[in-house]
Parts: sequence; C-alpha cells; structure tokens
Amino acid sequence: MKRIDLRSDTVTLPTEEMRKAMYLAEVGDDVYQDDPTVLKLQKKAAEMLGKEDALFVMSGTMGNLLSIMSQTHHGDELITGRNNHIITHEVGGLAALCGVMTRLVNNDNDMVYPEDIEKAMRPDDIHEPRSVLVCLENALSNGTVVPLDVMRKDYETAKRLGLNVHLDGARLFNAALALNCDVKDIAACADSVMFCLSKGLGAPMGSMICGTKEFIAKARRNRKRIGGGGRQMGHMAACGLVALDVMTKRLYEDHDNAKYLASQLREIDGVHVQNEPEISMVFFSVDTDEKKFMELCQKHHILMNPSDHGFYRVVTHVGVEKEDLDVLVECIKEAVSWKK
Repeated sequence: MKRIDLRSDTVTLPTEEMRKAMYLAEVGDDVYQDDPTVLKLQKKAAEMLGKEDALFVMSGTMGNLLSIMSQTHHGDELITGRNNHIITHEVGGLAALCGVMTRLVNNDNDMVYPEDIEKAMRPDDIHEPRSVLVCLENALSNGTVVPLDVMRKDYETAKRLGLNVHLDGARLFNAALALNCDVKDIAACADSVMFCLSKGLGAPMGSMICGTKEFIAKARRNRKRIGGGGRQMGHMAACGLVALDVMTKRLYEDHDNAKYLASQLREIDGVHVQNEPEISMVFFSVDTDEKKFMELCQKHHILMNPSDHGFYRVVTHVGVEKEDLDVLVECIKEAVSWKK
C-alpha cells in the first residue's frame, strides 16, 4: 500500500529526470568555482530572479544565515515578523552565529507593513543597537502570500530609512504562482533573496541565494567559514536545474490539490478548515481524540505531523495525488464519527 506523506513538501524523492541528470552531471570543485553544473545553476537562478549573481548552498536555513551574516555586524538589529522562519525554525542561528538582535513585528496575519518598519526603526542613539536589515518572507509559513503592493511599499520604506531587505522566499515560486506574477517581481522587492530547491520543487537538497556580485562574494566567504563549501556539488546542482526547468511549471497541480482537499474537508461536520489555500498548504482541526486519529492515519499509511495549537497542516507536493487526499478524507470521516 502506498505511503501518503503529507508532512511537508521536503519529503519528495528526486524524479527519474533528476536521477539521470545527477548521473550525467559534469562536475568540478565548487570551492575553486570549477564546477560547471553549479556555475550553470547559479547563472540561471540569478537570471530568473533578475539579480547580478547567485550562490548554491546546502539548505534554506544556511541561505538565510549567510544572507543575514553578510549584511550585518555583531550587535546590529534586524526587523522581522515574530513567526518568520528565521525566528521559529532556525535554531537561534541569528544569535549564535550572526550575533544580531531582532525586533519583532506582531501582526495576527504575520505580515510586515511599512508602518511596522517605521515604528521598529531605531533612532541614531549610541545607547541602542543599529537597525540595518529588514527580513521579509513570501510565501509565509502560515500558507498565505504577501501582496506585491505590500512588498513594494515595504522595500521603498526600508530603502528610504537606509535599511537593506532580505527575503526568505523558501517557496518563492509558489508565491509567484499565487500572485500571478513573475518571480522577478517579488525578487525586485529585496536586496537579497533565498529560495529552496527542495521545498515544492522536488530536488533532494539545496537552496539558492541571489543578490549583487558584492553580496554574493561576501556570502561565498561566509559559506566557507561555516563549513558549507562543497566539492563536486554538480551532482546536486543538476537536480536544481531540473527543478527550475521542469518542477516550477507543475506547481499549479499542488495548489489545485490543496484547494480540492480544503473543499472536501469543509463538507465534513466536525472539521474546521482554517484557511482558503493560496499555495500548497491546508490547515484544519478535527473534533476527535488526536492520539486515536494519528493512529488511524498510521493504519492507512498516512504520515502527518501532530497538530500545532489544535491545527493540522497538510502540504501537497509532487508525490501526492487527489486519490491520496481522498484516503485522508475518508480517514477523517471515520475519526469524527467516533463522537456521534
């Protein structure tokens, strides 16, 4: 029986095209900048985002870390949302490795608005840390996308105040699809951008950071400093090329499947759908015993993370078909029937 893994869009397996590309990849030493496949991937990523240069890194967490490290000094302060990934899911790297402080914006929808940046900006006072960087996110971890006009106004405000902007665009291509725009339009609202090849795009590992040549040179040095310099990385970069060429064009399937699941769940008494899916995520609660529900999911070979503040998150991806979601729906129907 098929295992239905709904925990994240990071659980995907490389496609046959990726496996072939790995096998045939021309490689060299990436620390020496001798790997032709890595160079090709970096050039393509920079062009797609409308930036001068790009760098292939091991993970999104590393990409965010290097981007912040390369635009700040110890004791500086960045402005970001309280639930952004760099705050909640990157193991305190900002403090431990970058030595920066954070000033958090607290909005119910997790977005950051121009007035938030204005209020969070520190005065030029020797008693206070320097505000130097705004960190935005799109798509957000809560499954919503930030409108382009908000992104543009945030960027204009930050630059007027003398701040740089970093964008955690882990699911950048999902956001662009939801906004019906080009990824360049979103990337234009930031000085540096990170996006993942392994979230939604099916690659087994890796992320890209994009920006000016000067920024990428600093990031490359910092990548080496933290032990992120790879050698024959072309085997992995080959998967990244397939991700950009092929997998970005099928993301609408994941979005459609998320909307389909949400519509099916709304028909079930005892299920409460928290969001109207904008990307590939559905958040919902189930009026039943969680332990028994999770055991039932395991029985049907469904993998899901435990609930977070009462809500489960399902992420659709290349390994999930509508028929798989139907199995989940039937499983939930059985779970809510226990209370009747």
